[in-house]
Amino acid sequence: MALPPLEEIPGSVVTRASEVELLVLDCDGVLTDGRLWYGAQGEMMKAFDTRDGHGLVMLRHVGIRFAALSGRPQPLLRQRFEELGFAKVLERQYLKGEAIEALCEELDVDRARTAFMGDDVNDLPAMERVGLSACPQDAAAEVIEAAHYVCGRPGGRGAVRELCELLLKARGRWPVP
Repeated sequence: MALPPLEEIPGSVVTRASEVELLVLDCDGVLTDGRLWYGAQGEMMKAFDTRDGHGLVMLRHVGIRFAALSGRPQPLLRQRFEELGFAKVLERQYLKGEAIEALCEELDVDRARTAFMGDDVNDLPAMERVGLSACPQDAAAEVIEAAHYVCGRPGGRGAVRELCELLLKARGRWPVP
């Protein structure tokens, strides 16, 4: 499912989206589908949706920064983060509420102008501390209940792109060349 027309999204969500200067993303279950693949030699692999990546590139073109916040170490994602131009990557962050506060302070962004997308209960403290909270369609029930915006796509399969489109359309910056 694609982003619905802005007229079908609550006005408070569109207003919040129009003010976002920083998008912070959880990794497993948001940027990926949460599955871990192991090769014959024990190497771990994860898959990314290229449309999610293009959504982030479009954000960068209009001056919206983005960062990653993960409870796990993410060596497999570092190359992708570098390719896409993440402003900051925080790994092994078990207290995500405190981590997002510190990140916003470090990047000098008001938390009210920050969006966070998470998919599981450990993301709730971060979601509670930002201006716009979002989640993929397949997030935990508690996360869906807490989110300002629930994407129509699952994690790792277009949810990030959908949120990027919301941020851009809410600013009147769609399509991005």
